[in-house]
Amino acid sequence: MGGQLQPQSLSQTRWYLDDIEYAEMNADAGNIQLAARLMRAARKDGTFHGVLSTRTSGLVRLPKRFRGDPDVIAALEVGHDSVRSVFDEMFPPTELALLAADGLGLGIGVGELVPVEGRDYPIFVRLDPEFLIYRWIENRWYFRSIAGLLPITPGDGRWILHTPGGRMVPWQNGLWRAIARSYVRKEHASLHKDNWEAKLANPARVAVAPQGAAEAQKDSWFRSVMAWGVNTVFGMTPGYDVKLIESNGRGFESFNTTIAQANTEMIIAVAGQTVTVDGGAGFQNSDIHKSIRADLIKETADGLAYTINTQGIPTFIALRWGPEAIESKATIVEWDVTPPKDRNSEATSLVTAANAITLLSAALAATGQQLDVAALCTQFGIPILGDANGDGKAESNVIPLRTPLDADSADSADDVSAESEAA
Repeated sequence: MGGQLQPQSLSQTRWYLDDIEYAEMNADAGNIQLAARLMRAARKDGTFHGVLSTRTSGLVRLPKRFRGDPDVIAALEVGHDSVRSVFDEMFPPTELALLAADGLGLGIGVGELVPVEGRDYPIFVRLDPEFLIYRWIENRWYFRSIAGLLPITPGDGRWILHTPGGRMVPWQNGLWRAIARSYVRKEHASLHKDNWEAKLANPARVAVAPQGAAEAQKDSWFRSVMAWGVNTVFGMTPGYDVKLIESNGRGFESFNTTIAQANTEMIIAVAGQTVTVDGGAGFQNSDIHKSIRADLIKETADGLAYTINTQGIPTFIALRWGPEAIESKATIVEWDVTPPKDRNSEATSLVTAANAITLLSAALAATGQQLDVAALCTQFGIPILGDANGDGKAESNVIPLRTPLDADSADSADDVSAESEAA
């Protein structure tokens, strides 16, 4: 199969609540096949797929920071200014987003570092967690490939095992049980709603014939009503009538309520709130920091970075500089998940602080008192040149900036000194 380890995935199109119970029992035995299929099926739901992509695809495309050996950092950043960096070539954002989604949903994800001919570094390929099996008696994960069970050794240069759900029973800490329950209930409610609409949304037509009409007349009249189309006109004599019977029930509201509840549960499970979809109070910009709770972004970013730092980057270092350089050239990556600052608000705060210092200084001077400007600078975070210890005061060894007036005075003094030397 051209080196492809993964067997062909199978999709289940109909799910029931008892399937979730069966998947839970299988997962506790170490087989997460049904759980993975459930999560793959749940991605058909637009609401779940949307919020999940915000937390995963949006995350891996945030700015990255490298720390560690300068040579390794420079090598990983090669190509960043032109097309893609070596890091992005080795760990494609799409594959990382899929791995992060597996870790979020199932508590575990798996991938393979595939060698690339002509390069000294591999490329990461995410594998379907449907084929993961955990053997309790060995305390080891296996991948069920087309060649049989393959033991997984995380960080051996080939396998990457992402376990943000914990090292023990990670499947119990994933979101898949909550997502699966909401997804199944929503699917059933949607099907019942469609069935209700197909039967009751269109009114029934009733043709009334007079009691003394012959059978041929009745049949002709019924056929005319059956052929009722757009802009149809009936010419009737007394005794003939046409009626519409419409459902005045409100059963569809039950289906809509179930669908709304399922959407809310999935949104809260992934995003931590419902602002992402309904645009609640405080929702102004659709960036990731306002769409997903900050602590959840940090959790996903830290878990993914830990996996890459312990199982991915060491492989790159070993292939380029040798295994002995893994410790001496240790390097890590992290995603910058801090929300962007509001520069306009910061500038307004600085102007307000400056006005307050001016007014307070004048008010205190009238009573013979002096304002502690250094304390205010520390309180409001105003940067002071040479303030190394953060007390709001410049150090004594820092040369103060020269104003234009000081510069003119200094130039005049230099001219006088030059004239004296010439004399």
